[in-house]
Amino acid sequence: MSKSILIAVVAIFFVGTTITSCDTPKDNVIDAQEKVAVATENLDKATDDYIADIENYRNETNSKILENENTINSLKANVSGKEASVKSEYWSKIAELEKKNAELKTRMASYKADGKENWEAFKIEFNHDMDGIGEAFKDITVKNSK
Repeated sequence: MSKSILIAVVAIFFVGTTITSCDTPKDNVIDAQEKVAVATENLDKATDDYIADIENYRNETNSKILENENTINSLKANVSGKEASVKSEYWSKIAELEKKNAELKTRMASYKADGKENWEAFKIEFNHDMDGIGEAFKDITVKNSK
């Protein structure tokens, strides 16, 4: 008799444990909806951050491009008083700098947001090109100040 009571108690224990640990489909749906809402919020925030990063970078680079234009105008103003042999080389370098600066301006204006990875690659390349034009400004002023 004690064996049958023990079997009944164990069976009731297992059935009770199984029933209390089961989630209802309604609970699963509610959990899934909450997870989707959180994921949507995270995606919206990441998208907003990405768009803000693009706009901030555009503003920064547009300022640098404007500074480059001012530097080019200053270089043009300093052509007078130079030897004729130096002037033609100087003008060609200024024209090249103007062209590179205009290309940078066009590239930045025409960039379309097409993914964070592409954006990071674009920024790296663009920064490299901006640094290159900055070095070219230094080179033109150093070489022609002798």
